[in-house]
Amino acid sequence: MASSIPSLANAEWLQRPATAAVFAALEAEGAQARVVGGAVRNALMGLPVKDIDMATTALPAEVMRLAQAAGLQAVPTGFEHGTVTVVAEHVPVEVTTLRRDIETFGRHARVTFTQDWSEDARRRDFTMNALYCASDGTVHDPLGGYPDLAARRVRFIGAARERIREDYLRILRFFRFFASYDPAPVPDAEGLAAAIGEKAGLVQLSGERIRAELLLLLAAPRAVEAIGIMEEAQLIEPLLGVRGDVGKLERLVAIETALGRDPDPVLRLAALATGAAPEALQGRLKLSAAETARLAQAGLRHAAFSPSSAEREAQGFIYRHGSQAFTDGALMAWAASSDGPADPARAHRVRLAERWQPPELPVRGADVLALGAEPGPEVGRVISAFETWWIAQGFPADRERARAKLGELVRG
Repeated sequence: MASSIPSLANAEWLQRPATAAVFAALEAEGAQARVVGGAVRNALMGLPVKDIDMATTALPAEVMRLAQAAGLQAVPTGFEHGTVTVVAEHVPVEVTTLRRDIETFGRHARVTFTQDWSEDARRRDFTMNALYCASDGTVHDPLGGYPDLAARRVRFIGAARERIREDYLRILRFFRFFASYDPAPVPDAEGLAAAIGEKAGLVQLSGERIRAELLLLLAAPRAVEAIGIMEEAQLIEPLLGVRGDVGKLERLVAIETALGRDPDPVLRLAALATGAAPEALQGRLKLSAAETARLAQAGLRHAAFSPSSAEREAQGFIYRHGSQAFTDGALMAWAASSDGPADPARAHRVRLAERWQPPELPVRGADVLALGAEPGPEVGRVISAFETWWIAQGFPADRERARAKLGELVRG
């Protein structure tokens, strides 16, 4: 099997000084080390590689000692589970000793360390993630998972339900990997049946882990297909508290594609979770304050978002609420309408914030005082009234006209 797997000897990430330094440190006294997981998977698929994770036969204490002996920083980030983060050339590499599960109870399995690469591979999630790359670029496939990777077929290792019970986040990872890689019209049948059968376990997951995985899923190339399957299987409501508006999500994705916009997972979450209170989603998913604010803004209804309203009204909204709030609102209003993703009037309105920048208010408190207003609340009242007039007039730049209006407000 191994002979049919391409070598990764020329992979850029394998030749980096940081990667070479960690390999050299771990193998200095005879231990074995291999890159595993996403880097190997993506490299064999011809996709970008981000983080580098390694597996090794060296025990955690040995990893610490070997790294330090080589002049590298070693941080025991998950020492009891066998993980040490080794930093070389300012690049962190997670190094984990080969493991075998003794007992599993959810995510917190009791493990022992092993020298057997097959045992380590069997405790991983998907067959495409159980391939290992040695320092010379040779790819090792202890479970024969390469054919799945070559076909971009997402399959659990061993019994799917057992893998899910080890960590219920694997339900979301299954759909995220399907949406990211698998060209099949539907997910692997055993995996899908297992995800449905184990969905009650989703309530055990922390909001932080759900948020991270769900946003990755929503940004994936086939997010709509995966989310649609999840909604039919009643897997969305345990996560969001609402069934999920897949139709609105689908329209938003089509609009993003037509406009050439990058996937926006937070806005896609807003579309999918239509009907859910932003505060409730924040509690469920541990969203940041900024993400929660975006969800709230995306739920606003305002005439400014419709191309049938005057552009001046839309400019006023941008001035008061900001460019992102306007663009988010206009995109969501478009997705909620019956207008198609190629509608030119909608596209023109959505792009308003790209071609128009709000000017600064041309008056200050000192200007009001100079015209005879009494210090105190009266100054704020005059400025607020002037701002309302100025926006309604289309932000006139004529300073004499502005001064005359300000004087009128001070006197009246």
